[in-house]
Amino acid sequence: MNDLVPPPPATIRLRDEIEGAGINDVLEQLDRELVGLKPVKTRIREIAALLLVERVRQKLGLTGVTPTLHMSFTGNPGTGKTTVALRMADILHKLGFVRRGHLVSVTRDDLVGQYIGHTAPRTKEVLKKAMGGVLFIDEAYYLYRPENERDYGQEAIEILLQVMENQRDDLVVILAGYADRMDRFFNSNPGFRSRIAHHVDFPDYEEDELADIGELMLKDQNYTFSDDAREAFHSYIALRKQQPLFSNARSIRNALDRARLRQANRLVGDLDRQLTAKDIMTLEASDILSSRVFHKS
Repeated sequence: MNDLVPPPPATIRLRDEIEGAGINDVLEQLDRELVGLKPVKTRIREIAALLLVERVRQKLGLTGVTPTLHMSFTGNPGTGKTTVALRMADILHKLGFVRRGHLVSVTRDDLVGQYIGHTAPRTKEVLKKAMGGVLFIDEAYYLYRPENERDYGQEAIEILLQVMENQRDDLVVILAGYADRMDRFFNSNPGFRSRIAHHVDFPDYEEDELADIGELMLKDQNYTFSDDAREAFHSYIALRKQQPLFSNARSIRNALDRARLRQANRLVGDLDRQLTAKDIMTLEASDILSSRVFHKS
């Protein structure tokens, strides 16, 4: 029986590697799922290229230390951070940097307990579920609450830091949240900053991009705008963006849910009307213009 390890290949073509791993499929899926976000998509492609070259290095026998792959995603709510994290998990799995490629999404409440002895088992249970994939911690800065001396977040942080360092070949952690709060969090917790290899900033969507997102959301649900409703929705976006608590794509989804509610009540207002499929699937201008956004004093 020959136990000799075969020598590494003399050459490897990158096209064969990327096609064999199916990375282009993931990147194309990301393009379909998210409108705009060009700088984010560019950064993800750059990270994918780095991982691809690292994979080829390993195949050519150029072994080295497992690269640090932990990441920080910063930006306002509704800018696609969770979706990009899902696709990043796919890329990491396809290129062999995580075993399973699943995403476990958590917040402080999933990690930090409310009494002594409660935090460690909660945090370790989450880490156990995430092993072999990606752990996505949204609003990660809430883990650290220096104003509360009896807060148990520091215990969760210490466990996370240890695992991020010692088991980085089996788990990738993505910390997410508002940019300014994440900066303060990293300044207060330098152990996290030193373990984060990739920082990705998610910009807010422009008005035209939000309108396109709305169109895609409606299409997925077999709805559409009338021409007047489409014009009214553009006006809605311009006004809504100026108001507090605007959450980009999340706010657009909520607005369309309310527009569908108003459309349903409008249709039910005339029970004897003979309706076509077009009637049922079309949002009219009144369904948009009845929003409180247009009637604030």
